[in-house]
Amino acid sequence: MKKDIQRYNANERSNHWMVAILFFLAGLSGLALFHPAMFWLTNLFGGGPWTRILHPFLGVAMFLFFLGLVVRFAHHNLMEKRDVQWLKQWRDVVANREENLPEVGRYNAGQKLLFWTLLLCMLVLLLTGFVMWRAYFSQWFGIDIIRLASLLHAFAAFVLICSILVHIYAGIWVKGSMGAMLYGWVSRGWARKHHAAWLKDVEKGKGH
Repeated sequence: MKKDIQRYNANERSNHWMVAILFFLAGLSGLALFHPAMFWLTNLFGGGPWTRILHPFLGVAMFLFFLGLVVRFAHHNLMEKRDVQWLKQWRDVVANREENLPEVGRYNAGQKLLFWTLLLCMLVLLLTGFVMWRAYFSQWFGIDIIRLASLLHAFAAFVLICSILVHIYAGIWVKGSMGAMLYGWVSRGWARKHHAAWLKDVEKGKGH
C-alpha cells in the first residue's frame, strides 16, 4: 500500500495558483484605486491609467479561473449533518482537539463556508464591477446605481481579502496543507488526522 495519497493533481494545483496570483494582482490594483493613500501601488502596474485599465480584466480572469475550482470542488463543499456538529464544537477546533470532532470529509465545515463565501464575494465583485466599468458598461446605468455598485464592490472586496487571509493562515497553521497544494500529495497519517472520512472514501476509490 502506498504511504502517500494524492490530494490535488497538477491541473487543480495550477488552477489554484492562477487564482491566487490573479487575486493578488486584482487586489493590489483595486486597493490602488480605492484610496489616494494607496495610489502609489499603481507604480506596480505602469501608472494610474494602466491600473484602471488592467484591474477589471484581472478581476474577470480571477473569476473565470475560480469557476474552474467551483466546477471541480463544489460537490465536495456541500454541507452535511456532521459539518453542523463540527461547527458546534468550534472550541475543540480552536484548541486543535481533532480527536473530539466528527470525522471530516475532503473539506471541513470551515473550509466549506469559506468556499461559498469566496464564490459569493466574487459574484458580487463581478456584477458590480461590470456596472462600474466605464469603458464598456457604466453608461448603461444611472449614477445612483453606480454609487451603490461601488459600495457593494468595496464591501465584497473587503470580505474577500479577509477570507483569503484566513485561508492563508489556516494553510500555514495546519502542517502539511501547503505541501498538498504545492506538490499534490499528503501522507495517510495527515489524511487520517485531518480528513478521516475522506481517507476512507479514497481507500474505497471514491475520494475524487
